[in-house]
Amino acid sequence: MNLLLFTEQDRSDDGLLHITGPRLQHLRQIHGKTVGEDVRVGRINGMIGSARIVSIDSHRALLDPVLDQPPPEKIPLTLVVALPRPKMLRRILRTVAELGVGELHLINTYRVEKSFWQTPVLKESNVHEYLLQGLEQSRDTVVPAVSCHRRFKPFVEDDLPGLLAGRRALLAHPGDYPPCPRGVAVPALLVIGPEGGFIPYEVDKLQHAGCEPVSLGPRILRVENAVTALLGRLY
Repeated sequence: MNLLLFTEQDRSDDGLLHITGPRLQHLRQIHGKTVGEDVRVGRINGMIGSARIVSIDSHRALLDPVLDQPPPEKIPLTLVVALPRPKMLRRILRTVAELGVGELHLINTYRVEKSFWQTPVLKESNVHEYLLQGLEQSRDTVVPAVSCHRRFKPFVEDDLPGLLAGRRALLAHPGDYPPCPRGVAVPALLVIGPEGGFIPYEVDKLQHAGCEPVSLGPRILRVENAVTALLGRLY
């Protein structure tokens, strides 16, 4: 945890932060913080700064915060990913928040197993927690927006055109396509398929909507690795 995140519910009338639970354990057991030391803090969806530890014991820590810095800017990317298996989804949610993506759309495709949509990982509170873990790692406070789309065709025909407005649309797909560009200087939208890739019908629909297919080369990557590799290449 490189940044202790808090909400206004953690702040008392005197302005001090009351920290308990796992965050307190992390302060004491991992960082070994004591009274008088400073810790990096950030208000969720707000400013970042430091906080002096006023008191700390096994039940509670009291912190006196000073927030004087904005969070890092998000990368100008809208990410669209075919819903992966739950274990991989948890890692992708953390990675998306960690790398500065501000908007994530999870979509259904032919090769997405129906059972994936029933996973508890998609529960709003769980999605929020995994995103916070990524923000804590990268010292960010702004929670990415996550949307789920259970029907492929309505998403492509009804939702995607609005998302594409003013953006360069890229479809990452294995095949004989141009290499993924580097250092994109304009806002972009990136579509990444499921394990096994999109079926031809889906590729055609995405291309017709305005997405240009690009490739990372002959290697077939796991979805989570493709996300990291593509974002690193684009930004």
